[in-house]
Amino acid sequence: MPTTFADFGLHPDLVHAAADLGFTDPTPIQQTAIPLLLDGRDLIGQAQTGTGKTAAFGLPLLDRIDPGLRAIQALVLAPTRELAIQVADSLDRYGRQRNIAVLALYGGQSYQQQFRSLRQGVAVVVGTPGRLLDLADQGALDLSTVRTVVLDEADEMLSMGFIEDIERILDRIPTERQTMLFSATISRRVQELASRYLRTPESVSITPKQLTGATIVQRYYLVNQQDKIAALVRLFEMETIDSALIFVRTRLGTGELANQLTARGFAAEALNGDLSQETRIQVLTHYRNGQIRVLVATDVAARGLDIDDISHVFNFDLPDDPEIYVHRVGRTGRAGRDGIAISLLTPKDRWQLRRIEEFTHFRLEKAELPSIQQIENHRQALLMEQLEVWIRRGRCRREREVVEMLMQTGHRPEDIAAAALKLARNDEKKRPIEPITPIKEEQLRPWERKSERPFRRDTHAGHSSAARKRPERDKDMVPLKLDIGRADGIGVNHVVASLTHYSGVNSGQLGKIRLEAHHTLIDVPEPLVGRLLTKNGAYRIGRRTVNLERA
Repeated sequence: MPTTFADFGLHPDLVHAAADLGFTDPTPIQQTAIPLLLDGRDLIGQAQTGTGKTAAFGLPLLDRIDPGLRAIQALVLAPTRELAIQVADSLDRYGRQRNIAVLALYGGQSYQQQFRSLRQGVAVVVGTPGRLLDLADQGALDLSTVRTVVLDEADEMLSMGFIEDIERILDRIPTERQTMLFSATISRRVQELASRYLRTPESVSITPKQLTGATIVQRYYLVNQQDKIAALVRLFEMETIDSALIFVRTRLGTGELANQLTARGFAAEALNGDLSQETRIQVLTHYRNGQIRVLVATDVAARGLDIDDISHVFNFDLPDDPEIYVHRVGRTGRAGRDGIAISLLTPKDRWQLRRIEEFTHFRLEKAELPSIQQIENHRQALLMEQLEVWIRRGRCRREREVVEMLMQTGHRPEDIAAAALKLARNDEKKRPIEPITPIKEEQLRPWERKSERPFRRDTHAGHSSAARKRPERDKDMVPLKLDIGRADGIGVNHVVASLTHYSGVNSGQLGKIRLEAHHTLIDVPEPLVGRLLTKNGAYRIGRRTVNLERA
């Protein structure tokens, strides 16, 4: 069994890329799948998100690419634009040293922009089935040179009604190819798809490890991107932080955030791959000795940290991979201690939150940021507590002498005390309480405005209990009607997939969806009505064209 990525026989540039990204020991699915795929076998992989499956299929896929050939050599199908972007980003990072061009294609993007990117030449395309088929029908996407195909999260694609699109795409690709199918569950429909398009495939099944500790409090705050630093500072004001580890996405971001926190009175240092080994050791020594309480790090730079008494982990940027979230959170609450994990989410991050919750089987608590008044009250309470301690100790002899001298010059004791307190609070000027802009109503689903949030948007048997608690219709929402319903065998997920794919509207902007026998009612914000209706005639669910109109 291979124990390092070099043991697989991958191209050296891919091995170096894996090392640069912090990959050390292959995960179980990588250990099993990569040798089979490098041998050219077709594969069915049963694996949850977070098991390392993207690298499991991505590294062998990239190993087969000829960077000098200006043609599409590999195609990855994904159920959602978010996953397509994530997979394309990962493949781009793995293949960058080999100069392998990767392109993500999904609904909502400009067709002209995608045409230009395809004309420039790419080796790997990652996309959603609907947009890929549209581009192929228009002659912009040539699939005749594809040698490797990946169906990622096949069960999700089938549940979203993409089976016909998938079949039409696969029928356009040469039969002499390598095909990989990955799915969290291997249903009868997934098995039927595999039997039609895979040739004597090998099967790999991986059960994910568990996950976040019971001693860790996990909560999140929903904020606009531009308010993240202000939100973090507010939390630093109110939390009792012994030591904190803050995760950001980029090396540059570590330094910027550490500087911003230090300027606001919270000493922090950055930990990233640009540091020399000597500087890294110095930073960690300061942290372990309590000279600084806050480290700002990337995931790669934090690998190998052996510190057991971290009180807080902050996700300033939420990770794309749920398993990385688990690794981050696991750095607090160690050795039986309590820990706190806090995530700052923007509205567009909610799809990642859902994937994390489903992967960990744990619902994060949504919390509200402390107000300016709460912070000011907290500051005053801390000051009074400190004053009472010094008064009880009775060790202010020299300060009393100063007070007596000022009283002799005619100043009143209360004025002297007030001036002394003002001097004592001078450091607070370094920590202005910056305003937080509210999340726009149209960025929230109706139940989020009422602090209700379903664990999953849809269960195949019907709505979840949380979904049933939603209000009938928010006053700012407009009902639209789709001429297909429960009697046609569809679910909420089919409706969401069709509307978002063909209109480019984000699924988070849709409101309550009510399946009736022969039609479906969808609540949408007034500003989106025109955009949705202009795409009428394009909507499809399965083989059927469906029509949308005002209810």
